[in-house]
Amino acid sequence: MIIDVNVSLSRWPNRRLPLDETSKLAATLIQNGVSQAWAGTFDGLLHNDLAAANKWLVDQCRSVDEKLLLPFGAINLSLPAWEEDVRRCHEFHGMKGVRLLPGYHDYTLEDPRFRQLLSLLAEKQMLLQIAVRQEDPRTQHRLLMTKDVDLKPLLTLLSDFSNLPVILLNAVSGSAVELHGQLVAAGKVYFDIAALEGLAGLERQVQSLPFERLLFGSHSPFFAFDSAKLKLQESELPAQSTEQITHLNALKILREL
Repeated sequence: MIIDVNVSLSRWPNRRLPLDETSKLAATLIQNGVSQAWAGTFDGLLHNDLAAANKWLVDQCRSVDEKLLLPFGAINLSLPAWEEDVRRCHEFHGMKGVRLLPGYHDYTLEDPRFRQLLSLLAEKQMLLQIAVRQEDPRTQHRLLMTKDVDLKPLLTLLSDFSNLPVILLNAVSGSAVELHGQLVAAGKVYFDIAALEGLAGLERQVQSLPFERLLFGSHSPFFAFDSAKLKLQESELPAQSTEQITHLNALKILREL
């Protein structure tokens, strides 16, 4: 059983991906034992009408299997009336959470609107996903250059939102081990494994982050799904720890909402 917390529907802005059609992505997920995938939309990167983009996302998830694809709406704090988009995600679409893309939407986590969002999500008992990066800076299109999200401001905010689950997507790296440990200690912060690189990546990661805060994420279809699955297959983790990463931790997050 696998719950993939990091997939996206629609098309990447500057090139076609092999599984950028919802039906093909869904078939691949099912073939690889995924029982549920938390899906955002690549349309959230550049579209200004996020209400329409999020409605399309919901319709796509329902067109395949409501139990397989769980939609996470895109919220852009730089757009007017972003609070209305949060309300629509919660009240109209019944979403469990939303996904932020700060690198593409040109704001930092120091922005006062980010604190307002945290307060709104805590009130509505929704979880938050933050895409720390979507693409390696070395391969980015020159007109779509973005920096990784600076997570330091999040650390000072977590004490006021200790019960709000925050999932950091594509965030794990060897350069921020100390900060990641501090984030985990300060609140309900989780990391997916999509960006892990190198041999024995999981074994190295659990030396600084507890199993309870790691989630299975593939970043499909931008990354090949097999990349995430092989990280588990090649690891020498205990069976219980593997189960926590593949689905138990994600189930716990949903139960506690």
